[in-house]
Amino acid sequence: MDTRQLEYFVAVAEELNFTRASARLFAAQSTVSAGIRSLERELGAAVFDRSTKAVSLTAAGTALLPEARNAIEALDRVRSSVAPGDGGLRGRLRIGTFIGLDAVQLPQVLGIFHTRHPLVDLQLIVSPSGSTGLADDVRHGRADLAFTGLPHHELAAFDVLEVARSPFVAILPVGHPFAAQRAVKLVDLVAERWIDSPPGYASRVVFDRVLADSGLTRVISAEVGDAGEAPKLVAAGLGIAVIPEIIFRAAPGVVVRPLAGPDIKLVLSVISRPNPTPAATAFLDLISHQAIAPTLTE
Repeated sequence: MDTRQLEYFVAVAEELNFTRASARLFAAQSTVSAGIRSLERELGAAVFDRSTKAVSLTAAGTALLPEARNAIEALDRVRSSVAPGDGGLRGRLRIGTFIGLDAVQLPQVLGIFHTRHPLVDLQLIVSPSGSTGLADDVRHGRADLAFTGLPHHELAAFDVLEVARSPFVAILPVGHPFAAQRAVKLVDLVAERWIDSPPGYASRVVFDRVLADSGLTRVISAEVGDAGEAPKLVAAGLGIAVIPEIIFRAAPGVVVRPLAGPDIKLVLSVISRPNPTPAATAFLDLISHQAIAPTLTE
């Protein structure tokens, strides 16, 4: 059994699709399939149930998955332990991220990291359930670290590096009855149609909790994965939005107003499991020293 077989297995297990796993690995699908068959022969058990329409893990595959991830991570540590005398850090770094991470200027940060550590393979991971899914990816070893806006009390299992804070602001169409006010109250907005992120996204998690604590309810008429696009939908007449100021992108036809009342903030952090890999540690050190967009306040 070799490392490549385990990498093939983990990729297929996470994608549940041989074609996507092969593309992710930059390998021919026939090579990945052959590697999985070889692994199954060595284990004496099938790790996947295959049909013409779907791929799923067998009981043996389910048991193998966390062990395979641990083995790959351990090998990355072995490679990195001898790296200082052999050209720098090696291995891979899987970073969970999301659309609209302008506060961190992630492409520039990744460019600096790659220049310093060219032997580390970088992989960006997104989740259809936003920060909640990314936290789950780190928890189960599918990502080495992730950006998240979840409240700190939900991140007790992780090491947390805070990188920015931002208040929420109301986005209203020009001509809205409250557009002339210096600040708006949530209680005055709940009767409106709302635009928000899907469930699981950090801004939605934070704001839904504030509404629940206030005993307020609302009707969401549109959901958008990139909350920075919400102003365009507001301008188009689909509703109003309340989003973190740090992800606001100006759009014609809208006005921005601070919220009066509860102090609602999104805290942007990078999370990792305790004892991160050397590559993850190097990235965290870089992020902690980079010039992040300034913390925004009312």
